[in-house]
Amino acid sequence: MTQRVEASRAPVLSAAPTATSPQIAETPPGLLRVKPQRSLWGNAWRQFRRHRMAMLGTAVIILIMLACYLGSALYPQPIDAQDLANTDQAPTLQHLMGTDSLGNDMLARILWGGRISLAVGFVAAIVAITLGTAIGAAAGFFGGFVDTVLMRITDLFISLPQVPLLLVISFLYKQSFYDYFDKNFNNGILGIFVLIVAVIGILNWMTTARLVRAGFLSLKEKEFVEAARSIGAGQFSLMMKHILPNTMSPIIVAATLGVGAAIITESALSFLGLGFPSDVPTWGTMLYQATDYFQIAPHEALIPGIMIFLTVLSINYIGDGLRDALDPRKTQ
Repeated sequence: MTQRVEASRAPVLSAAPTATSPQIAETPPGLLRVKPQRSLWGNAWRQFRRHRMAMLGTAVIILIMLACYLGSALYPQPIDAQDLANTDQAPTLQHLMGTDSLGNDMLARILWGGRISLAVGFVAAIVAITLGTAIGAAAGFFGGFVDTVLMRITDLFISLPQVPLLLVISFLYKQSFYDYFDKNFNNGILGIFVLIVAVIGILNWMTTARLVRAGFLSLKEKEFVEAARSIGAGQFSLMMKHILPNTMSPIIVAATLGVGAAIITESALSFLGLGFPSDVPTWGTMLYQATDYFQIAPHEALIPGIMIFLTVLSINYIGDGLRDALDPRKTQ
């Protein structure tokens, strides 16, 4: 019994460090490293880079835009240089994407038409986002009667059949816009561009308006807004400087997805013959012109169709990546 008590009272000696045991070094208090905090956009970019398909889509869109807007320098081939001896020709070294039914070089027309298709997509998305943001911000911030009126107008536009209405407006006013811009600006194509962009933008702002309204309703009662109001910030300052920047995440995602939707809409209009004239080689117009030659020259329809597919798919992947990157629950 005595031996057991003495053994229990014996001091416990720490084991000597061996070659394999880890050594714990004490960090001097003055040398502690503080990990710098990333900003919101820094975290978003870090999260966006993890989305491989979004990065791939970004690379594809950049390549397409560079090819289209630098096409004249990269491939100096006229879009209307008809080679009547080689009509409906498959891709060759002379014509890398073949020729159409009139002997025009397909690659030159793809690059030139991509400028219009991309411009329609981006400008129409800007119109829709601007209009939707303004209406949604006013409805969410002021509330009450203003909110009721603006949301009923939004419901009215949502209930409209967009594609038939777009076809009717294009059919009725296409020639008028062409003649007006041709007379005053010597550019009738610009008139059709303005008409298509305006109609697509006006008919696609409703989703953005609802998203912005929901963001304003949840943020206008927050403490930082009340603090800004208490120091004398006006209503416009509260909306533009304090609330709107905190609702940019859904706006950016909606704008990205709106570009792809606008490109598809313009292509559908041109395919139905109600978009740009036949001598303007947009991707949709090229698809429309290739319908009669699909069996003997399928590349005339496949090449512009693939360009539309790659562009819209890449933009949708970018939108998907932005949605994950700007989601605070996923940003780490």
